[in-house]
Amino acid sequence: MRLADLTTPALLVDAGALEANLADMAAAHPGPQLRPHVKAHKTTALAARQTAHGHHGFTCATVREVEGMAAAGLGADLLLANEVLDARRLGAVVAAGARVTLAIDSPETLRAAVDGGVREVLIDVNIGLPRCGIAPEHAGALADTARAAGLSVRGVMGYEGHLQLLTDAAERARLTTECTDRLLAAHADVGGDVISGGGTGTHAHNTACTEIQAGSYALMDTAYTAAGLPFRQALTVLSTVVSTTAPAGDAPGWAVADAGLKAFGMDHGNPSVPGAAVWFCSDEHLTFAADVPPRAGDRVRVVPAHIDPTVALHERMHVVDGAGPDAEVLDTWAVDLRGW
Repeated sequence: MRLADLTTPALLVDAGALEANLADMAAAHPGPQLRPHVKAHKTTALAARQTAHGHHGFTCATVREVEGMAAAGLGADLLLANEVLDARRLGAVVAAGARVTLAIDSPETLRAAVDGGVREVLIDVNIGLPRCGIAPEHAGALADTARAAGLSVRGVMGYEGHLQLLTDAAERARLTTECTDRLLAAHADVGGDVISGGGTGTHAHNTACTEIQAGSYALMDTAYTAAGLPFRQALTVLSTVVSTTAPAGDAPGWAVADAGLKAFGMDHGNPSVPGAAVWFCSDEHLTFAADVPPRAGDRVRVVPAHIDPTVALHERMHVVDGAGPDAEVLDTWAVDLRGW
């Protein structure tokens, strides 16, 4: 199959860029020092590529991701880095032979782990992001309660998610240290072998964690590129120009492609078209003005601003080699971890 054979919009992964990103991160955080986050790509075939680079533990955001990873034979060490109040489906995964660790931050989530049949937990600590996580000074008491309830407390986790996209690298590094100091203080009270956290944006600055939960590095997006991360843009959305309007007097011309709000995660802003200015997205359309006006039928590769929700909108991704219409589609991977 060639690019020209694909129906648009189509999610594309540049094979060379992907492999380079996986290799670079594996060199920075080899083996168990990286626990890749599958929420970024939701694709077990891509997770298998990460395993080939030496990473056998994975981070998940949903129960569905845990179930899918285990079913694909990738359940050696799965962390659900999220709180749930019904862990029965996770307990079923454990009973089937996978290793599942659950984040807890309250007596309620602790009880859910016990009742659901999950035996291992991490204490989720709030280190600055106003989301989940227990206050650092209360982490030790929760760990004691968890052990008294029969759970194995592997350690702590904390996510400095509010720092991931800071464009000032020095400031990002300074604030990351402040956050991980809070996590280390909690770990001193909790104990255990695991200090889990970090992400693509802070992976180079987070020296406190025993494992980094990076995910976006594999595919990348414009938000992380703007933050100065060195990884390559591997993910684009192939779209077809379906309409053009020529300039008239002082009015500029524009083009419309067939990928819109239902093809891109928009929380980080508009996607980008190289050599063009994107005006706006509507449900099924992307309107842009290009330096070289395209013709109807031309295909453009659109770069998403946020890969995680973009990937979740598509059923499959096509691994490609090359850029032109005759570029080869090497493989097609199901985005099989979608949903909840």
